Amino acid sequence: ALQYADGRQTYITEANRREIKNGSILRLATSPDQEAEQLYNGIQRNNSDVKTDSLKKLASLSQDVTFAQEFISRYGLKQIFWIVEEGNTCLEPPSLLLIICPSRTGEMLAHTLKAFMELMEHDFVSWETLSPTFIKKIVSYVNLNVVDASVQQLSLSVLENMVPTSRLLFELVKKEVTLDRLLTHLQVTNSQLQLKAMALLIALLLAATGAERRDMMDYLREKNIRQFIHKNIIHSSEPLGDEMAHYLYVLQSLSLNLCERRMRSSMDPYSQEQRELLQSLRQNAFEPEPEAPTSTFSTERRRSLCAKEFRKLGFMNNSNPAEDLRRAPPGLLALDNMVYFSRNTPSAYTRFVLENSSREDKHECPFARCSIQLTLILCEILHIGEPCSETAQAFYPMFFGQDHFFEELFCICIQLVNKTWKEMRATQEDFDKVLQVVREQITRTLSLKPTSLELFKTRVNALNYSEILKLRQTERLHQEETLALPVLELRERLKPELLELIRQQRLLHLCQGTLFRKISSRRRQDKLWYCRLSPNHKVLHYGDVEEGVCSPPIESLPEKIPVADMKMLLVGKECPHTKEKSSGKQNKDVLELAFSMVYDMEEYCLNFIAPTRYEFCLWTDGLNVLLGKEMTSERTQTDLDVLLSMELKLRLLDLERISIPDTPPPIPKPPSNLNFCYDFS
Repeated sequence: ALQYADGRQTYITEANRREIKNGSILRLATSPDQEAEQLYNGIQRNNSDVKTDSLKKLASLSQDVTFAQEFISRYGLKQIFWIVEEGNTCLEPPSLLLIICPSRTGEMLAHTLKAFMELMEHDFVSWETLSPTFIKKIVSYVNLNVVDASVQQLSLSVLENMVPTSRLLFELVKKEVTLDRLLTHLQVTNSQLQLKAMALLIALLLAATGAERRDMMDYLREKNIRQFIHKNIIHSSEPLGDEMAHYLYVLQSLSLNLCERRMRSSMDPYSQEQRELLQSLRQNAFEPEPEAPTSTFSTERRRSLCAKEFRKLGFMNNSNPAEDLRRAPPGLLALDNMVYFSRNTPSAYTRFVLENSSREDKHECPFARCSIQLTLILCEILHIGEPCSETAQAFYPMFFGQDHFFEELFCICIQLVNKTWKEMRATQEDFDKVLQVVREQITRTLSLKPTSLELFKTRVNALNYSEILKLRQTERLHQEETLALPVLELRERLKPELLELIRQQRLLHLCQGTLFRKISSRRRQDKLWYCRLSPNHKVLHYGDVEEGVCSPPIESLPEKIPVADMKMLLVGKECPHTKEKSSGKQNKDVLELAFSMVYDMEEYCLNFIAPTRYEFCLWTDGLNVLLGKEMTSERTQTDLDVLLSMELKLRLLDLERISIPDTPPPIPKPPSNLNFCYDFS
């Protein structure tokens, strides 16, 4: 049979022979059925060297769908099951062999599990057909301390793939692989083993029911998983990879979404527990040491006193404050935050309430009303109640440094509300304006990714109202352009030149190339591929690459698409690889990053999922340039606006009687010391 000589060395079949491109190097190789027969016999040999070599070759060839079909049709998977379940020719259990001869058996077992993973990727066999014996053996490799690290990584990957496929497999894996065991794997120095353990933990959390997830998260909180992640993963000596960043984002999102139930629950005025929480707010603010017993007051007098105190607390309906908490969201989550603030920072709480009680009515900052609205703002900023993205990596490092993150964040921000209220000299009519400024203060500070809540508190308090006004004014000056007719005419004259500059930049970016990930509907894949444009802008080169390869040379990319064969660019829901997903509900983030290039007379498609929105814009623009079409991304307009703004300012500079030197000014000597440098850490 014919086979590609480079790249993944795929077999040529009737189904894919039309995809052969001019210049592709082919070779004559053993046919898939004969190769499958030979390897099937080889993995049954008693000679351990022959068996290991056969398994190694099997792991490599199993990536090809034609070979995989031939091997599986010979009941090859059953033989792999037997190797894992029963052991090798030494007739000892694999776990014991790993102790006696770890190097030989570990290598053989790693090749076996690698081949198994590649064969299962083709979806010819359901994960639900795996026997309990096989699963328990895989679990034993995860639970044993003496097992080779490569075997443990592959075993964790196998279990990660099992978990989402059925409820039965989820329950089995959850029972056999304890959270304590996964936490042990997270504490090793091997970053790849850490990554696989985190992947399995996230798979278990995603597959769990709401109640199960809550129990699992409570247990992980007891084991201080956040502090460990903050110290040993986020601040480790090795840089954080994209995969781990995604898993930390998912863990953060799932943790914060535990607040969703309280956020969507309205206050029940007949609930004794909720009424007591509400009354505790009043008592903590106004009754620290009651001087007179309540029996000395009449019922009417007591009701009047309570209503007055609830009004001072900032409730709009002071006679029945429960009505203020009927709106959901934020629902009971706002009440929880207020109670947490009053109990954990009592001095700040009483200072907030009493300080505003002494102000003139129209200038007082209503604590309860602000707390309810602030809770809603924090829920929106942190995306509480929203499903996890399949590709996002935006986690907050400070989240993992604090157990009660949401409540502590609220405590900082509610004091910020009072501070900003005073800076703005606000009245009740300015309530919405103050909260808009506070939202901006929080989002701007979070965008700096502070590593701790203390650092967040310092930075958000430094970003006072006057600083916000300065930032707004600066941004407005950058955005606004003079609308005089001569300036508008100059803009139109400059546009073609600047658009050509943007086109050249897009093509240059395509020539540099980008690393893309292959994402399936079942799980986040480790497989990577790279795509780049040739320097003469005539051929698009692409091919699979290994983890860790940043910028492979163009000669190492086996696949080619001539630019002349490109027909059309598809984006979002129009792409075939977004339609192929069978889950029914498409992830919004993936749809926003998906695009496909239709090429050749047969209208084949090269499918992309960009790593970021920035890469999506640059690639779709670049491909449109190659197709001779207009650049349509939002990034084009942003870049054009920036370039026009700079060019206009240069053209409109008042240079009369100013001589422009022909040579640049000399660079000044460096200072004698750098003690003036500010330490931002």
